[in-house]
This record gives sequence, C-alpha cells and structure tokens, in this order.
Amino acid sequence: MGGTDKDTATVISTMLLVSGITTLLNSYLGTRLPLVQGSSFVYLAPALVIMNSREYRNLSGHKFRHIMRELQGAIIISAIFQTILGFSGLMSLLLRLINPIVVAPTIAMVGLAFFSYGFPQASQCVEISIPLLVLVLIFTLYLRGISVFGHQVFRVYTVPLSLMIIWAYAFFLTAGGAYNYKGCSPDIPSSNILIDSCRKHANTMRSCRTDVSNAMRTADWVRIPYPLQWGIPIFQVRTSLIMIFVSLVASVDSVGTYHSTSLLVSSWPPTPGIVSRGIAMEGFCSILAGLWGSGTGSTTLTENAHTIRVTRVANRRVVEVGAILLMFFSLIGKVGAILASIPQALAASILCFIWALIVAFGFLNLQHGQKGSFRNMTIVGVSLFLGLSIPAYFQQYQPLSNLMVPSYLIPSSAASDGPVHSGSPGFDFAINGLLSMNMVVTLLVALILDNTVPGSKQERGVYRWSRPEDLMNDPSSLEDYSLPRKVTRVFCRSRCLGP
Repeated sequence: MGGTDKDTATVISTMLLVSGITTLLNSYLGTRLPLVQGSSFVYLAPALVIMNSREYRNLSGHKFRHIMRELQGAIIISAIFQTILGFSGLMSLLLRLINPIVVAPTIAMVGLAFFSYGFPQASQCVEISIPLLVLVLIFTLYLRGISVFGHQVFRVYTVPLSLMIIWAYAFFLTAGGAYNYKGCSPDIPSSNILIDSCRKHANTMRSCRTDVSNAMRTADWVRIPYPLQWGIPIFQVRTSLIMIFVSLVASVDSVGTYHSTSLLVSSWPPTPGIVSRGIAMEGFCSILAGLWGSGTGSTTLTENAHTIRVTRVANRRVVEVGAILLMFFSLIGKVGAILASIPQALAASILCFIWALIVAFGFLNLQHGQKGSFRNMTIVGVSLFLGLSIPAYFQQYQPLSNLMVPSYLIPSSAASDGPVHSGSPGFDFAINGLLSMNMVVTLLVALILDNTVPGSKQERGVYRWSRPEDLMNDPSSLEDYSLPRKVTRVFCRSRCLGP
C-alpha cells in the first residue's frame, strides 16, 4: 500500500484496539459466546483487489492514505448492509440456506486462496522460514501431549513460542554478519537494488534481516488510535459492492463458528434470532473498524473453536479480560512496532501454517453431514475446483506491464484488467474483482448446489438451531445467551433478535 514502517505499526495498534472494543461489544451485546473478534483474512482479498487497482499502481504521493481511505469507505458501507441484515431479521431467513456443505468449502477457500503468497515469500529466506515451519509442526503434532508443570505449553503456545525461538536465531544471524555483503548497505536494503553488485542480495537482506524495519525507532511510546486518523473515508460504488459480498462471506464464516462453539460451551445452540443479533453486532463493529481505519472489517475469528478445544477454556470473563489487555497494549506504540518488525520471511512462514489450519477448520464442518455421501462430496469438490479455476481465468488478464505489480499480487489486479467490459467502468471493476476472488465464487457455487440438489436434512447435515421455548425451559442456557437486563429493554420489542 506504500506505507512506511511507522504506518504498519500504527495499523497494528489500531487493529489491537478495535479487536478489544469489538470483542467486548460482542460479549455483552452479540451472541454472548466466548468469541474473540478481530481482523479476518476474509477481508484481505478485497483489500488486495482495491490496492492493486489501476489508478493506484503509479500513485506515489500519499498512496497509503488514499488506499486506506477507500478501504474505510467500502468497509463502512458493507458494515451498514451487514447490520441491516441482522437487525431486520433477514439473517434468520438466510440461515435456512447456510448449512455445513456451504460453510465448509467457503472457510477452506479463505485459506487456500493465498497459496500463491505463502511459500513463495517464505522462500526468500529459507534458512529461517523452513526451520520455523518445521518447529511449528513439531510443537503442534509431535509434542502436543507433553506437559510442562501441568500445562500443555507446546500445544497452546505453538505459534508465539516457535516465532520467538526462530526470531532470536535470525537476530544472531543478522548480528553475526550472515547477511552483510561487500559494498551493500545493511541499514537500507531497499536501496541496494540500484547497485548492480547488490541487486541479487536485495531480496535476501529485506526478507531475512531483523533490523530492516525502522518501526521501533520511529513509533511513539504512547499513541492512542483515533477515528478518521487517516482522513475522511472515500465512498465508491464499485468497491462497496465488492465489500458487501465479502461481508456475506464473513457472515457465513461466523455462522459456522457460532454453531461449532455453541456445541462446545452450551447444551443448546443459539436461536436464529441470537445469530441475527450476532451478525448485526459484527456489522456495527465493522463500522467502528472502518471509522478507526484498521484496513479490514471486524468479524468472529474462525480460530475461536480450535482455541476452546485446545485450552479447554470457554469462559466469557476470560475473553473480556483478554480484550481489555488488547486495548491496553494498543496504546503502547512500541508493541505494534515490535510486531511490525517481524522479518517478512518469518511472517510468511507463520501464515503458511495459519492458512493451512483455516482450511482444516473449514473441512471440520463436514462432520455434521452424512459421511460418504456422494452428493456432499460432489458439491464440496465442485465448489472448491470452480472456486480455484474460475478466478484463475479472470486472473490471467494481467496488467500490460507486470513490473508495476509484484508477482504474488498480479492475480489481485484482475479487477482493472479482467475480461468483463460492459461499458460501465465501475460495474466492470466490481464484477471482475468479485469473480477473481476464490472465496466469493466458492460460496456462490456451494450455496446454489446445496440448496437445489435434492437431499435429506440428515444427509445435508442441516444446522439445528434452538427455538426460543427450548432456551426458556433451560435456565442455564438462557443465561448464556440472554442480554444484560438494561439492554434487554431495548431489544425486547424485536423477537427476531432472540432473548
């Protein structure tokens, strides 16, 4: 996006603050399940589409702020749509169409969509990225049953523990001169591309060195992220339309997470009204994310259910304390700077693991359907294949000059250069952009097939949502989902929003 290291640190701090605020709001006013809200990878694809649009490729002055402001505008419009979808009760009707055979490939594609970025970026420095991947897998798979003082450290803290170990290893490599090349400046690696003898080492220095980022030197010790810190949002129909469809993908993702988490923490799943309330609150929280300028919308993170399974902690108060800590750390500018200083190869290596987990979490939803069903296997397989193949067709329409866009971002430039030419530039951009995003195509294909191909409810694994009277007969479950008394008075007139 053309931002500086300080901008990166500021965005991270903003994400921490927004994540803390939205987690608290959802804990009190949403589904009330112990779920952490945050910046989802669902919103990464449209962000890449917008930042690689033709008008931003050659923009030099204030490029970062221009792109961020357009992202903010699109997020706010899509969030208003999502809020209306929830508060109007339309989400309760849409739930009839959303089932495990739709949710599974959609979530899986969120992870699969970024395969062209993961290892190609990690491979820029294999001496630290491959050890990190290996260490993560060892901790996750081979040492998961080992306890240290009664705590499964390797299973619970896989990512931060692995990252700290390899980051320290990379620091010693940098300090020991492993990436010092004769005549090349270690302080400004990006300038070395101008020197013929250093050009071949530029990528290695930028991806491997732990002192490339100057975020720690430029970030303030104390900084409070505030609304409209990047300027007034830019509202455009074409980007808003793309983001509205993406908010639907985020809603489908959240529905699957609500159902999976409810089975872990409560004897009853939520009612359609409670789900609608949760989606509406996610939309409201995304409005806050758009105003603050976090670059993405706010949604329920898919990893929540896995975290509850691993830690065996499903307490709302624990999540609320964690949210308060996030808000506190967001005020310390150096915290965001530390995260912004992670070497690029290490970040890409961790993303390879996280995206793979998201794929696995997606397929986990298939357990609700009938095992071995040819109908289900065909729908999931066709959805995944077309979700990869159709965007590949649109992505082959590349910019006239590939030098304008990094190789791993070329697929995201299809919105400006795609095959749809109707005479309306805005409409063309939206359609080309939507059909170049894997998760959108996968959702549309799965949604159509699952709701048109005959199949029994048992075979399809249709989600079973509670009825209001079910919760009324079970006081403990009713307490899990009920809003605080003062808030109940506001919502009591709307039956579509649950108890």
